[in-house]
Amino acid sequence: MISSDVLILPGWQNSGPDHWQSLWEARHGYTRVEQSDWMTPKRGDWMIRLEETLLARADAGLPPAVLAAHSLGCILTAAWASHSRNTHLVKAALLVAPGDADQPGLAEQLPTWQPVPMQTLPFPATLLNSTDDPYCTRARAEAMAKAWGARFVDYGQRGHINGESGLGDWEEGHELLKSLVDSAKPS
Repeated sequence: MISSDVLILPGWQNSGPDHWQSLWEARHGYTRVEQSDWMTPKRGDWMIRLEETLLARADAGLPPAVLAAHSLGCILTAAWASHSRNTHLVKAALLVAPGDADQPGLAEQLPTWQPVPMQTLPFPATLLNSTDDPYCTRARAEAMAKAWGARFVDYGQRGHINGESGLGDWEEGHELLKSLVDSAKPS
């Protein structure tokens, strides 16, 4: 896997220094899609930023990207894919601990993120969910995976699969990412 092909899509409030996304970025040279506002995210703004990033990569002659999304980054992936005409610019997506923006409590804090898109993704995807994730129930994560056409992985009790989950640079997750890329159709 070429490091320039992986785009890191953090969730709401970004990913801190102990988060596996930040550690992967530092260790493997992956590129974080930087958003203009991490604290009060607007879905449209985040979708535009992802679109611009993918188009810039294509203009530079880079192959389709692999998305490594966490939490609201998973919802961003689905929202972007449901509207973009450039979904061919993504090879595959690892969707980790989707944050259910329709869930009471989150819906009020993330008012531009409803409804969560439930259309099939036009690229291979794997969705990992923790059974004790406070931001998305297992049933809802399974429903998202089914709607998105993603492979569902029950990751046990790992909280929100973030920096507080004690995963470090999460080599097991990185192996899942590599496996997903290897199984995707050649670009």
